Amino acid sequence: MDNNNALKAYFQHQQTPPGWFDLLTIMIDGMIRNAGERESQPFLRQMGESLADAFPLPESETLGDLEQNMNHLLATFNWGVVAVSVGELGLVVRHQALPVSRDDDQQVRWCNAFCAILEGLYARWLQGQGGEAHLLFQREQLFAVDDVQFRYFNP
Repeated sequence: MDNNNALKAYFQHQQTPPGWFDLLTIMIDGMIRNAGERESQPFLRQMGESLADAFPLPESETLGDLEQNMNHLLATFNWGVVAVSVGELGLVVRHQALPVSRDDDQQVRWCNAFCAILEGLYARWLQGQGGEAHLLFQREQLFAVDDVQFRYFNP
């Protein structure tokens, strides 16, 4: 196993502890199978919003503060790291080292569900920093199941 694969395996083990993560995966998979992937997206976003309400970001004066505050809470959850930048069309949030399903066949489904949760989480966090409710926060690009870019923009 090369160093990169060993590192990924280490982080995956840290992020997806047996039992709790398995239960969460079973619950989300069951919801998606019962309601459908598209139909479950609003509920998952709402769960992300609720998580943001339970763990609000401290007030951020600068873009660097915002990134640091997000990373501090993500570290609490053991959910990876973000880099925040300003792009031509809005704020860009690249989230790397996302928790990944241990079941290779379920990784894309899990990533899609987890991204919906993150959309709600980040949208609510940014509203708490003064962002307008009409602005959208959505996944823009999937580099890998553990590396996703989002954009916060005015539609």
